[in-house]
Amino acid sequence: MRAEAAGLLHGVRGRLRGRDTSLIAAGLTFYAGFAVVPLLVLSLGLTAWLTGAATVRSLTGRLAEVLPSDLGAPDALARLVDAAVTLTPLQAVLALLPISLYGEGLRRALLRFSAATDRFTAWRGRLLALPLVVVAPLLMYPLLLAGRALADLAERGGAGPAIAGFAVGYYSVLAVLTVPLVWGFRVVAAGRLRWWAVAVGALFTAASLSGFLQGFVLFLALPLDLGAPFGGLDVVGGAVAVGFWLFLLHLVVIGGWLFTLALDDRLRRGPPAHEPAEAALMRAAAPRR
Repeated sequence: MRAEAAGLLHGVRGRLRGRDTSLIAAGLTFYAGFAVVPLLVLSLGLTAWLTGAATVRSLTGRLAEVLPSDLGAPDALARLVDAAVTLTPLQAVLALLPISLYGEGLRRALLRFSAATDRFTAWRGRLLALPLVVVAPLLMYPLLLAGRALADLAERGGAGPAIAGFAVGYYSVLAVLTVPLVWGFRVVAAGRLRWWAVAVGALFTAASLSGFLQGFVLFLALPLDLGAPFGGLDVVGGAVAVGFWLFLLHLVVIGGWLFTLALDDRLRRGPPAHEPAEAALMRAAAPRR
């Protein structure tokens, strides 16, 4: 197992050589800046169309109870919900354009670490990312239910409910993120990796991202003056803080993609040709001539 882990780590390091990973992650964060708000609004809007606006308002209201209020997270969520439940069909269609840009950015970024060649990268990335919008309500609604469970656990207080709340938040985000990561690594990214490698790599990446998102929630709870480095402009400080966390999350995504590539290469080579243990013991015990 140590040899296999060392081989995977060597494969990851080999692909990092000669590439400015931070710059690539920053470029992907730039694309995410266009897509993140329209994606959240459209996902909540589609969920409201399926379950009802009152249901979405109720569930997001419960979720807001467990979000830290020092940096205005509940107010930001309330504004997102207001935009989502009043979303018109025309606005939903227009939101697809900035959302699709993230597919382009993801394909471009992951292509930098792959040996695959590609044509029409921008259009392929945009079009291949759009089918995820269809399943957005199926992913958003379980998250909202998990938020209600978190609020119920927070009302009880104590160490037990706190640990249970962490588990609910961590594993619900992990499960929801696995679906788009599988689609992104297998379909949106150039090249075709083995499904087994993609499944393992997506689960590993989703687990890492879920942990980082738990850290982001803790960051929101810190009594920080984000506007202090920007002349007291809290809006600018908040935008920079969100952008920085998006950058960190995309570093994790790139790390998960590199792990998936290394695992795919390992599966492509097949199992190592080791000598059977019984044959090795018999050869060692045989008298030498």
